[in-house]
Amino acid sequence: MTDKEDRMQDQMEDITRSFADMWQKNTTMMSDLLNKSHQMATQSMDPMKGMDPMNVGPAFNSATKLMASDPMKLMQANYELWKEHVELMQQVMKDLMKTGAGSDGADKGDYDRRFKHEAWTNNPMFDYIRRSYLITSRWMVNTMTSIEGLSEQDKKKIVFHSQLLADAFSPSNFLLTNPEAIRTMFDTGGQSIMKGLQNLQRDLDPKTSQLTIMMSDPDAFTLGENIATTPGKVVFQNELAQLIQYEPTTDKVHKRPLVIAPPWINKYYILDLQPKNSFIAWAVSQGYTVFVISWVNPDAELGNKTFEDYMQEGILDALDAVEEATGEREVSMIGYCIGGTLLSATLAYMAATGDDRVKAATFFASQADFSEAGDLKIFTDEAQVNNLERMMDEKGYLDGSSMSSTFNMLRANDLIWSFYVDNYLLGKEPMKFDLLYWNADSTRMPRKTHLFYLREMYINNNLSKPGGISLKGIPIDLSKVTIPVYLQAAKEDHIAPYPSVFKSTGLYAGPVRFMLAGSGHIAGVINPPAAEKYNYWINEDQPKDLDAWMEGAEEFKGSWWTDWDKWLAPLSGKKVAKRIPGSGKLDVIEPAPGSFVTVKS
Repeated sequence: MTDKEDRMQDQMEDITRSFADMWQKNTTMMSDLLNKSHQMATQSMDPMKGMDPMNVGPAFNSATKLMASDPMKLMQANYELWKEHVELMQQVMKDLMKTGAGSDGADKGDYDRRFKHEAWTNNPMFDYIRRSYLITSRWMVNTMTSIEGLSEQDKKKIVFHSQLLADAFSPSNFLLTNPEAIRTMFDTGGQSIMKGLQNLQRDLDPKTSQLTIMMSDPDAFTLGENIATTPGKVVFQNELAQLIQYEPTTDKVHKRPLVIAPPWINKYYILDLQPKNSFIAWAVSQGYTVFVISWVNPDAELGNKTFEDYMQEGILDALDAVEEATGEREVSMIGYCIGGTLLSATLAYMAATGDDRVKAATFFASQADFSEAGDLKIFTDEAQVNNLERMMDEKGYLDGSSMSSTFNMLRANDLIWSFYVDNYLLGKEPMKFDLLYWNADSTRMPRKTHLFYLREMYINNNLSKPGGISLKGIPIDLSKVTIPVYLQAAKEDHIAPYPSVFKSTGLYAGPVRFMLAGSGHIAGVINPPAAEKYNYWINEDQPKDLDAWMEGAEEFKGSWWTDWDKWLAPLSGKKVAKRIPGSGKLDVIEPAPGSFVTVKS
């Protein structure tokens, strides 16, 4: 043999040995996993533990009975599916006879990133697989959508889980039907598959049977060094929160400080990822004295912390601390997501108790009326919440991974399957991306607070009802909130849909400025002016009817942050000398971002 042939043979032998070793390890891991899964399945037969934690079974049972009661409609649906597949086969044969290639892609409709590789349209076999799948998946979801007689909640549940199932069975998710994965396997001599198996071993916990798909390189970022770097100091802390005061970058600042209550479902530094997209740094540069609440990542000892505790130890204690740090009693506030829901309830409590320290409030993607709260309501019926309660009874909290999984399921193709393909079929390394790093840095939910939130907001929608909720024994009413309010919503938000956010315009008694941003729950908020991305809509007449608001709204290019600043600046008082953290009555505890945010789940 020639030297070249010797090298190729050695290379093939190395690959074969590596693959055999990897296969053995994977086989052992999968065997352990299957044994563990069998034990878990056997245990789940206990009705007290429940085999259906998402309470999907009853909805599908109802759907099955309704479909069986109208066999003609089901037969018609099946005929339509058969007809589409026959037409597809005829079209494929015609294309092959004409060009010997697949379709020209004209049938694709909306862009689908799962099929971005050229072979999905250029190769006749994969073109047929793609188009056949799209026909079948579309048929399945449409058939389930067309079932009549289901409750609204059951229909939403059926359609959501049908789409989830259709997404899971996409040919892009399987090695033998993904042309990019096959090409990569050949190009790398099988190394991509071995790397994919290694990635699978890394991400799969055989003890819990749980697969946690790594989305971002966990070693790519260090808090305070290359993420969450805006200079500041922790000036106050208690069991639930640290309060960060940021260093001023202007000589003069607005008299009224700005206090931000972020969500505790994840960590505050979504507002401070990088200097170029940090809302916190930008607000500081506009002359605001910015304080941010950094919530604790609760453990079992804090499992009994209540929604009232988050109000008192979070917002109310923070307001006391801000006054000590700056000497200013009056402030403006921002609430983001669930932090905004807490802020709404706290403002109503403050109105009921005569506390007028907050003079203006901004809400980022926050809901107060949950009657149309979007796809998350699919996960929050009483049966599912009861299952969650049993789950949390053991530890006193809900694992951060559980919340992350729920949010990821809302956008499964983008947040589950795309990473599944990259990690395990293509053998790629995780990306070094600040947003994905933050997304993976999940937090735990304390039992009592989380159950209160799900039942009082999502199930009973009591926050929107006068006197529907009592805090510290005092009934609260959002219509007693008379301060100016800025409501931000995002057009593509799947967590806090803009029609749901808009409902808050009818809850507060004071002037409300509703603004609709482009993009979704995160990018719709984090959109700095310098990026010159997206757009936003404003209707200066601010009608209380959403259709009327949309019809009269004017579109503006770029970031809405400047509109918000124009609204808040006149409400923030005259300019005064800048305030340095630690110069007031509160001593510096530690530098930002503080220690609470570094605690991992």
